Amino acid sequence: MTVRRSAAALATTAVLLGVAAPAAVAAPSPSPSADLPAGLYGTTDPTYDGVWRQSLAFLAQKIEYVTPSTQAVDWLVGQQCDSGAFTSYRDASKPCDASTVMDTNATAVAVQALVEINQRREDANNGADWLKSVQNEDGGWGYNPGSPSDANSTSIVIGALARTGVPVNELTTKDGSTPYTALQSLAIACGKKDGGAFAYQPGKKGELTANMDATAASVLGLMGKGIASGTSNAVKDPSCTKGDDLSPEQSAQNGASFLADTLKKQPYLEQAPMPGAEESKPQPDYGNTSDAVVALAASGHADQAKASVAWLQKNGTGWAKQGGPAATAQLILAAHATGADARSFGGVDLVKQLNSMGPSPAATALPSPTPTGPQPSSGTDSDDGGLSLGWLIGIGLLAGTGIGFLLSMRGKKKQP
Repeated sequence: MTVRRSAAALATTAVLLGVAAPAAVAAPSPSPSADLPAGLYGTTDPTYDGVWRQSLAFLAQKIEYVTPSTQAVDWLVGQQCDSGAFTSYRDASKPCDASTVMDTNATAVAVQALVEINQRREDANNGADWLKSVQNEDGGWGYNPGSPSDANSTSIVIGALARTGVPVNELTTKDGSTPYTALQSLAIACGKKDGGAFAYQPGKKGELTANMDATAASVLGLMGKGIASGTSNAVKDPSCTKGDDLSPEQSAQNGASFLADTLKKQPYLEQAPMPGAEESKPQPDYGNTSDAVVALAASGHADQAKASVAWLQKNGTGWAKQGGPAATAQLILAAHATGADARSFGGVDLVKQLNSMGPSPAATALPSPTPTGPQPSSGTDSDDGGLSLGWLIGIGLLAGTGIGFLLSMRGKKKQP
């Protein structure tokens, strides 16, 4: 999902063009001081993406058998308000109050990260409870509580709730709408132009315009999956199913079909033009391409993403290094989902690169796991520094095949 990246870009554009930033990024949490907080990943201003990039880093590390440091986990949990909500970034020395801008995307990604690293489960559950409390009447979620539902926010919240064990299809509103209802209302019907794709939100007249980012997000959301999804069992080639009473799975496959058809034309997606920007040659969208790869793999079509993975290996590593933790994490997630080696991706060790962008991990393991191997656990808190059941199974499997690796730990994790 690249909602956070888009928000930061919009805010930057607003400054460059001298126009007001959109409501979703207006009045952000306080800007950080010149000295970045200890425990935070990345070196750039975290005002718009602090929680986002920290959480993506954790998700990418977990699937590569890396346990983040206690300091890094404590920083993330310290961003949470008593209500369970997270902001994009805040000064944690001050309590949340009525002026604090709560963020559904930051909350959802943080919840997913805490569940996957198998730490601070009570805090993850608190975040999930808050997300349930701000569900819109149409069944979905907006960027901020009370804002109109959009595909990206709804999808990432679904992933968070599903990972905490919430039956998403049972989250009904007064009129019987569910989160899946909200997403499916944004699907463009098969047979129409861009059939199978999803819109971010309806237009002023209710029209639906295909949005690549929203489509990739919706595929994961309608399958009830989180960001760190591996490869699903292969299904037949994606196709677009017509009908007014489709299941969430069918709508997800329609979205996958649209993504696959688009990537057949060229192996990468392009950036949408920024509001007010002068027309120029379309530029590749590395993040959105990575998201599309994950969506295709999660829906059983990893084979349809091979060319895109090869393109990312050749062209995306420079972008990831410059983009920092979130960008590097997105490439790791794409590599993992399709069976590529994140430790030798286009000649770059993405895992080492990500680890160097934050506090030294509490534990690491080699070699890189496969997408069909042990998956992240959603168990409860443990006192083993994050060494979850998934880790133990993976260690056993690797030892059984004669593959050795070094495992270092920095001691027991501190309890809150």
